[in-house]
Amino acid sequence: MFFKHMYDPDLAQGGFIIGCQASGEAIVVDGRRDVQAYLDEAAKQGLTITDVTETHIHADYLSGSREIAAATGARIWASDEGNEDWKYGFDVKKLYHGSEIKVGNVVLRAVHTPGHTPEHLSFLVIDGATTDEPMAYLTGDFVFVGDVGRPDLLDEAAGGVDTRFVGAKQLFASLRDHFLSLPDHIQVWPGHGAGSACGKSLGAVPSTTIGYERNTAWWSDYVKNNDEEGFTNALLDGQPDAPLYFGRMKRWNKQGPAVMGERGDIQELNAEETAERLAQNDILFVDTRSVKDWHQDAVANALFVPYGGSFATYASYAIDPESDTKPIVVLAADAEQARDMRDKLAYTGIDNFAGFVTTLTPFEREAIPTVDAQAFKAAEKDAYVLDVRTANEFHGAHVEGAHQLHAGRVRWHLADIPKDAHIITHCEAGGRAAVAASVLRHHGYGNVTELAGGFSAYRQAHATA
Repeated sequence: MFFKHMYDPDLAQGGFIIGCQASGEAIVVDGRRDVQAYLDEAAKQGLTITDVTETHIHADYLSGSREIAAATGARIWASDEGNEDWKYGFDVKKLYHGSEIKVGNVVLRAVHTPGHTPEHLSFLVIDGATTDEPMAYLTGDFVFVGDVGRPDLLDEAAGGVDTRFVGAKQLFASLRDHFLSLPDHIQVWPGHGAGSACGKSLGAVPSTTIGYERNTAWWSDYVKNNDEEGFTNALLDGQPDAPLYFGRMKRWNKQGPAVMGERGDIQELNAEETAERLAQNDILFVDTRSVKDWHQDAVANALFVPYGGSFATYASYAIDPESDTKPIVVLAADAEQARDMRDKLAYTGIDNFAGFVTTLTPFEREAIPTVDAQAFKAAEKDAYVLDVRTANEFHGAHVEGAHQLHAGRVRWHLADIPKDAHIITHCEAGGRAAVAASVLRHHGYGNVTELAGGFSAYRQAHATA
């Protein structure tokens, strides 16, 4: 059996390619839309992708199941468990508790593990060539390393009302009946790692075992002692606020993500013509440099999304493809970097990619107003201080009188932010605040300042004052 963890650190998301070398067949579980990565890995191993499946209707990225199936002819398998609100809206081969997908000698046995979402499945992986016993458990957003999936996400970002309590009850039962009932030696491979908003305190290592979680996870004693109330209280306490693009991901993944197909070559555009189009408000331009460079020399009317480990996530904070429909042009070093940006934008359905430029020489530029931590103490009295950290960060410590709004919610709450105020944005270090501030400026907020160095600089200045 071939087993490969396909992990993306930007989304903190893990998918899998599992294959039978005897038959040459493979299945992809929880794949992303960057199809080529899966095709290349399968070809490298001499495998053909014949099947795709997913653990649940994802909230943080757009599923690649349809994209991979379109590229390979693979069959799509998906859950038909849960209530009517969470049935897939496109043609799939339906899975239920106990259903099996056979890929050569390899068997994936579906286990209905609701709680994070009503339809959620986990998969026991069996190498049928050697044993009938499972060797691994793909738990999706059911069990993470040291944590479990959050049951409040439907309330938090998808329009649900008090679904968290039913979800917590289901999650408790899933842990009791379909996790702790398994042998200690089984490997556990979750769908996310540290940095994902799909849980509260996810571990940084990629996998664990049933036995390790039984002995060390915070929730284990609650389940062993049948303390459902204690479990629910501990689980729901301190869950992070979620980016609001999660609601769109749920809707689009349920109805079936658009299939992009062959996207063609990356186009390098003429910088002078692109600058003119931006001046005419005919395109959406994304400046991808560092925060330092952006502050010194920002492109007027651009959105700021720094290229790096959080590019896909931050882009989804800044761009809503349901309303931001203009062609997207990015600043990139070369075509290879631009292709990576295009792929990462597609992770969350930002598909209207038109091309890239490599120079900003023709563009109108402006310095971004910033205030240092010492001057901020005086300026904050007359300003609308917008703290774009998470609610948990805010509750830990914050500027008195500040307004908290997660950076991933600003784009969808513009009406709640006073347009005539002097706004000072900050996060912990500066990156998220720069993204959020660029959203405000792009949408007509003319007096937006950023706290240089973020709250960490403020905290240090305040401590030594």
